[in-house]
Amino acid sequence: MAHQGKEIYNPKTGQLIQFIKTRGDTNGEFLELISTYEPGSKEPLPHYHPHQDEYFDVLQGELSVRLNGNLQILKPGDQIHIQKNTVHAMWNATNDKSVVRWRTVPALDTEHLLELNAGLVNDGKTNKDGVPNLLQVALMMMHYNHVFRLAQPPYPVQRVIFMLLTPVARLMGYKPYYKKYLD
Repeated sequence: MAHQGKEIYNPKTGQLIQFIKTRGDTNGEFLELISTYEPGSKEPLPHYHPHQDEYFDVLQGELSVRLNGNLQILKPGDQIHIQKNTVHAMWNATNDKSVVRWRTVPALDTEHLLELNAGLVNDGKTNKDGVPNLLQVALMMMHYNHVFRLAQPPYPVQRVIFMLLTPVARLMGYKPYYKKYLD
């Protein structure tokens, strides 16, 4: 379970996340994190948050941000507000670490999704890029579609595909989340 000071690490993406204020600390108003990106971290898949705004403050290093397809480089002191439904991706393309303060408003279940993904990666249940197999992704995307959506294919197409895969995934023993990653 996320709590102040808890850290989760994703070695596939090179991202360390420290929880500063959790959903429980803020009555769900926001989630606040410090995210450290290792040098040369990988660009994640373009995605968006349908019901949340995100705020980032660069504390150290540089942060590459792809916002609606356009690349921006943020430096210490720079801030960016990403409105809900805005396609984006963030990573560190430099040779030095990058550190950002990250707020998600409202918090919703974002902390659970972050813990789940880090748990799957650390248990070796993802590919080299840190992405779980398609059946696991289908369950996760159906369960967490209120906090995270992939930019492609279009959401209605994703929804149909994931709905069709969900029964197969459950029969194969996959779950939308695993309690052990949320403890």
